[in-house]
Order: sequence, then C-alpha cells, then structure tokens
Amino acid sequence: MDVAAATILGKLIGAGLAMIGAIGAGAGIGIVTSGAVQAMGRNPDAAGNIQTNMILGIAFAEAVAIYCLVVALLILFVIG
Repeated sequence: MDVAAATILGKLIGAGLAMIGAIGAGAGIGIVTSGAVQAMGRNPDAAGNIQTNMILGIAFAEAVAIYCLVVALLILFVIG
C-alpha cells in the first residue's frame, strides 16, 4: 500500500471514529424524549415546564452530534 492510500484510509477511519459520538447523541435524545413524555403523562399540569426542559435537553444533545460532524468533516477535508 502506498502512502497516499494509507493517508486516505487513515482519514476515513478517523472520520468514522469521530462520528461515534453521534450514537450517544441519538440515544440521549431518545432518553430525554421518553422521560419527558412519561413525566407529562404522569403530571399533565407541569407539561409546559417539562416540555421547555425537554427542548433544552434535545438542543444540547444535538449540539454534541453537530460537533462530531464538524470534527469528522475537518478530518476529511481540511487535514492533510
């Protein structure tokens, strides 16, 4: 294997590893939404407060996924 092929292979593996964090973000969004729906079902009077906190939790989890994507794109297209 020549150096160019090894470099491309390394970039692809690195970008794939960088995207592993998106799995955690997806699981986090599911857990947050599940907990919020259960809480709203148990206490409908607090649905507004629960929904606000759920949206914040989803936004923070989605930010992690976006950071993973940015790092993967930087590895693929900017580095080296």
